[in-house]
Amino acid sequence: MSQKVHEIRLDKTQRLAAQPGKGHNRWHPDIPPILRVEPGDEVVIDTLDAVDRQISSSTTLEDVAKCDLNLAHPLTGPVWIDGAETGDLLEVHIVDIVADGSGWTTQLPGFGFLRDLYPEPHLVRWRLSAGFAESPDLPGVRIPEASFPGVIGLAPSRAQLQQIIARERATAERGGFVLPPERHSALPATEPIASEGLRTIPPRETGGNLDVKQLLTGTKVYLPVSASGALFSIGDAHFAQGDGEVCGTAIEMAATFHLRFDLHKRAARERGIKSVQFSGAYEPRERRQYYATTGLSMAGDVQQSEDATLAARNALLAMIDNLQQRGFNRQQAYAICSVAVDLRISELVDVPNFVVTAFLPLDIFVTC
Repeated sequence: MSQKVHEIRLDKTQRLAAQPGKGHNRWHPDIPPILRVEPGDEVVIDTLDAVDRQISSSTTLEDVAKCDLNLAHPLTGPVWIDGAETGDLLEVHIVDIVADGSGWTTQLPGFGFLRDLYPEPHLVRWRLSAGFAESPDLPGVRIPEASFPGVIGLAPSRAQLQQIIARERATAERGGFVLPPERHSALPATEPIASEGLRTIPPRETGGNLDVKQLLTGTKVYLPVSASGALFSIGDAHFAQGDGEVCGTAIEMAATFHLRFDLHKRAARERGIKSVQFSGAYEPRERRQYYATTGLSMAGDVQQSEDATLAARNALLAMIDNLQQRGFNRQQAYAICSVAVDLRISELVDVPNFVVTAFLPLDIFVTC
């Protein structure tokens, strides 16, 4: 079958609720797909900013303090990939990212890694032009573009949805910082999606709010499929971000993504892939290639809250599994990790899950 190019266009001057049938801000397997594609097809997708146009050039600090996080994140999708089934691996090639002309960075009360030390709202308004971000709120600062999707992922299966709700409830009962399902401002507002849908702020096994700054143009993202059709969505575009996204926001913006989908049948099940993996180049203009695995703050089926050590352990174990699939035994793989693999904290704010990423440089493998 010949490759097709599809488009999902938004009015970027309007909130998502004013554009029914274009997206959602909760994860749920019953959200109807807005597009069906074949493996190999490409899709051009518009996205809105992280808080659904609540922040603009005229926003005040009082407005920032009142920001409704229940509107985060407006995602475009879901996209149904024909033939995708539980246990498959969806490959998403980020072909291109077109940034909007403006962006923002906020500090929201009660959110962020140092939320106990920074209780007051703050706002930086950015002009995005010619590959750089500049702001009158940060004079003398010029940030180069490194655009990527903050949120990229798939819907959970119905069984996985209930499992996640239960484990996050248990985490909250142990005193962890959790954002449970909340019907207020949910899109779609229909039941049971509004009351059951997972919040988009934490990342999970099928992706979501990873905030991995290396998901640049040219990167290939590998997502384990849980629900029929995969049900892919994307949003929360960032113009640039530091590892950790420590204040809770990057340079947030609307954007347009050009993506290509490929499907690896049974690969997630057969290769034991239970979290997001990806491959690409280390920096936008650097040619050195890598393969990466991610780890969340999870101990088996138990959700731990804001545990970077556990996330690092899970990223490392996933990389060891990957190296074994390349033909090394477990001790050899562990040694390779120690001498060549970089562990980087990708985000420390998307409660309750931190993300740590393990990067394997592929040029260490030579042919004898």
